Amino acid sequence: MISRFLPLPVRRFLGIKVTSRPPEYRLIDQPGQLTPLLEALERVDEVSLDTEADNMFHYRTRVCLLQFLVGKEIFLVDSLAPLKLDGLWSRLATKHLIMHGSDFDLRLLHDFAAFRPKSIFDTMLAAQLLNRPRIGLAALLEDHFGVKLSKDSQKANWSKRPLTQKMLDYAALDVFHLPALRDILTRELKKLGRLGWHNQQCIAQIESGSTGFAPPGENDWRIGRSERLRGKGLSVLHAVWHWREQTAQRLDVPPFKVCSSDILLKMANAAEDGAAEGAILGSINLGRRHERLQASLGAAIRAGLERDPATLPRRRGRDSNHVSLTQSEVMRLDRIKDDRDKLAAKLQLDPTLIANRAQLAQIARAPSRLDEILLRWQADLLRDAPSVKED
Repeated sequence: MISRFLPLPVRRFLGIKVTSRPPEYRLIDQPGQLTPLLEALERVDEVSLDTEADNMFHYRTRVCLLQFLVGKEIFLVDSLAPLKLDGLWSRLATKHLIMHGSDFDLRLLHDFAAFRPKSIFDTMLAAQLLNRPRIGLAALLEDHFGVKLSKDSQKANWSKRPLTQKMLDYAALDVFHLPALRDILTRELKKLGRLGWHNQQCIAQIESGSTGFAPPGENDWRIGRSERLRGKGLSVLHAVWHWREQTAQRLDVPPFKVCSSDILLKMANAAEDGAAEGAILGSINLGRRHERLQASLGAAIRAGLERDPATLPRRRGRDSNHVSLTQSEVMRLDRIKDDRDKLAAKLQLDPTLIANRAQLAQIARAPSRLDEILLRWQADLLRDAPSVKED
């Protein structure tokens, strides 16, 4: 059993057979089955956690499955089943969690159950700070344990019942190796003196995840590359974007499965160039859905062409952090970016892990706010950079 937790190269050297055989687990999908999980949680301080959602198949994202490694036991909880989970969340909130790519999961669980963890170790954040070329869980499990996760299950419809054996096996493997992976990454972070960096990243992840997903806004329809639109193209974009949302909600599918944002922009650009309803419709292809959606889409295009763009929701006024930089601040931004890039190359880090472009712009405007803008480890790295210290 110990051989399962040896790094992959060591296992191969020793002649140990590499296998991705799924571990044993309990599926909890009926009322009254939660007791063993709740009792197991009382005996531990640390839990490995993952979730499966249906955001690729339905309009509103739902938590479909919760995966827990508690001690040496794996529990898979069907969150779509009629289960009372209050006792689960109260117990889980007192545990240290091991997760991978926790941002989405934490936001999902916040909106699902107002859940906020006490502390986490995120293996994806650790892999980023170690500058791993592959940071996905599937890649890390393959690199260290020879485990190959099913690509079919990664893209499966987790809201469909019953869940297949293959999907459940995949879900169990998602958490089974997390403690061993955490131990490997922790050793490497310690060697580089970056364990404290990782802890700060995890605390920040909990804070951002505790806001949940952003609520809908009245200007969500202003999608990328729509800045040049001023006339009819703008009102048509507003109309067809809302048509896509309403259609997706009615069909209970993600909006991108109705049509892509590129198609929306193509229609808007055609309207901006003076095309009529028929020409706009003729310029796109919605595939198999085209015929049954053509009438409602045509009505949306027509409404957009008839609407005065001046009546559309206005953009919010920009706050002080978004005021355009002065010429001297732009020059400082470039110097700070150069210093950051040199530092990142020396440390073998992705430069955006130290500071992204929006943060660099804030620093260029007000270097004295460095400690407010960045995490402590990021600020400490940039503090002595010539471009930040200059008057």
